[in-house]
Amino acid sequence: MTDASELEALEKRVRGEIEAAADLRALDDVRVAALGKKGELSLKMRELGKMSPEERQVMGPALNRVKDALNAAVAEKKAALETAALEAALATERVDVSLPVSPGRQGRLHPVNQVMEELAVIFADMGFAVAEGPDVEDDFHNFTALNFPPNHPARDTQDTFFMEARDEQGAPKVLRTHTSPVQIRTMLGGSPPIRIIAPGRVYRNDWDQTHTPMFHQVEGLVIDRETHMGHLKGCLMDFVAAFFETDEVEARFRPHHFPFTEPSAEMDVRYERVGDAIKVGSGDDWMEILGCGMVHPNVIRACGLDPDEFQGFAFGMGVDRLASLKYGMPDLRPFFEPDPRWLAHYGFSPLLQANLATGLS
Repeated sequence: MTDASELEALEKRVRGEIEAAADLRALDDVRVAALGKKGELSLKMRELGKMSPEERQVMGPALNRVKDALNAAVAEKKAALETAALEAALATERVDVSLPVSPGRQGRLHPVNQVMEELAVIFADMGFAVAEGPDVEDDFHNFTALNFPPNHPARDTQDTFFMEARDEQGAPKVLRTHTSPVQIRTMLGGSPPIRIIAPGRVYRNDWDQTHTPMFHQVEGLVIDRETHMGHLKGCLMDFVAAFFETDEVEARFRPHHFPFTEPSAEMDVRYERVGDAIKVGSGDDWMEILGCGMVHPNVIRACGLDPDEFQGFAFGMGVDRLASLKYGMPDLRPFFEPDPRWLAHYGFSPLLQANLATGLS
């Protein structure tokens, strides 16, 4: 049977082992050997059942006292070892923030962001400002003010994402199908002369290799008293030359129809394919690259301006498609997939800003 002197000797020995533990693993070994289910103290506590009531009254409290004391000693030693380990780590793992950035892997700029920056740089050089608007639009700004008739196919659910929320006239709100509402908001909120581009996300009910439900678009608007179709052609040809970084641009403007422009046209450029990318300015093929036209008098009138006094032109193009053409990405769907390998391959350094002096890309 255990007596008081034996229990005292056990406590003294275990305390010494606890104090001598050099690390957390050694400390845990001491704890298990003394206080675990099969530890020395646990085995002695099982002997209480074999003792007389008088002996249990003495040894029970004594065993519990030793158990509590050893647990407290283990906890204290553990805290001391953890503190010492943290201080050692802080002493050996300090970072000198004055050192230059390590040449490790960095994040990459998405091609869409890169092209957005390139577009802003090109049109800023022509005197355009950047304007923005909400992604959720009402019927007036997205359709009515842009001369869409009530039965136009764009108002169908096969093309447009309608929402349960409704505007003040009771019409359902929509996820904007183009950034043209920004043009309307700009004309309503300001006065000519106006020269803006409107980049941003737009939404169409479509999904395949060359179409996505959400994509990016940039539109341009010029409103003043003297702008004509010749200015539109010159502006767009200068843009294509700057964007594709070529001195030779051969373009043609085919008659087309858009509700918000009259006359309307689609712009084609001569090109040849080089691998997955294209080279503009040479080759035997033609490729449609954007839509454009003179702003329809009804649109000018809907924005509170007199179409007999003011006129201008507008154009629009898909940013994702421009990126895929210029940088050779045949499928639009990976643009929106969380694959870091794709971004590592097609992405751009965030430290290199697009500019016309040293080259856009």
